[in-house]
Amino acid sequence: MKHILDLSKYSLRTDLALELVEDKNIDGIRITKKKLNDIDISSVLVSRKGSKVINKKPGRYITIEFPDITDETIRSQVQNIAVKELKKLLRIKEKNEHILVVGLGNENSTPDALGPLTINGITVTNHLYEMGVVDESYQRISAFNPSVMGKTGIETSDMLLNLVNLLKPDKILVIDSLASMSISRLNKTIQMTDTGIHPGSGVGNKRKEISKEIFGIPVIAVGVPTVVDAVTIVSDTINFLGQQYIYMKKNYNNPKLKLMTNVNYLKEHNPISPDEKEKLLGLVGTLNDEEIKKLMNDVLTPVGYNLIVTPKEIDFIIESLSKVLSNSLNKIFHNR
Repeated sequence: MKHILDLSKYSLRTDLALELVEDKNIDGIRITKKKLNDIDISSVLVSRKGSKVINKKPGRYITIEFPDITDETIRSQVQNIAVKELKKLLRIKEKNEHILVVGLGNENSTPDALGPLTINGITVTNHLYEMGVVDESYQRISAFNPSVMGKTGIETSDMLLNLVNLLKPDKILVIDSLASMSISRLNKTIQMTDTGIHPGSGVGNKRKEISKEIFGIPVIAVGVPTVVDAVTIVSDTINFLGQQYIYMKKNYNNPKLKLMTNVNYLKEHNPISPDEKEKLLGLVGTLNDEEIKKLMNDVLTPVGYNLIVTPKEIDFIIESLSKVLSNSLNKIFHNR
């Protein structure tokens, strides 16, 4: 009888709801998908019943996946989609509806700087509303960067609770860097949700949640996975190895292949059979993807080598991503 691995007692390093439910049939969770050119848009609707299975709050999770945010055409398409999808979650009815935008993260750590950098690009207007000199096309917007607890010594949720009691906004929009358990989604995914956020949960640094249950007003969260852990990298590499093996086996006698270097074998779907996988990887080849992740976690975590990793070009990517988010929000808020 095939052994079924129970992952409920293990902490998976991901903030993405889609990664917990894709390719699974879970009662209480509904997934819808659509594609626009090279961009995939997924909507995950989690009921209270489904929430208990994946340990995510009930609500809606929208995921936008794209190939390369540094490409100008793709960046424009992603921005247009982000505007459309965020409007559905924000549900802004009036221009004087006050929205507090919060940029979580550490400006001095590039992978964690998405929130603060996005905040820097947003047009704020609350002070103008206080003076009564705002054009009717501008939304009432406040923005705040609470930094991180390691620098302030103050729990972010507690800080925001006092700020909300002072400003009394109608909604909160939180922007943060996330973690993924897939290399392919690193810096190529935007998740939006109406469930709020647990800052730092994807990297095992759980802070108090920022949600409607705590603040009494709707909390929308937007994030991009900017880091993965070493377990993910090793596990994905094992999977890529199988795909590359099948690709090379299929094209061994192809004369064109011998003249080419750096062939992207992932463009072809080359699933490896269980027998071929065991032949290539031995005992490890008998394990499924989740069991391999569990094994790599058991190998790397006790010796302190389950490192959190980000790409070398992260500075340029974070700059592009923060501009996409700030431009999208300005268009939503101020008809620009």
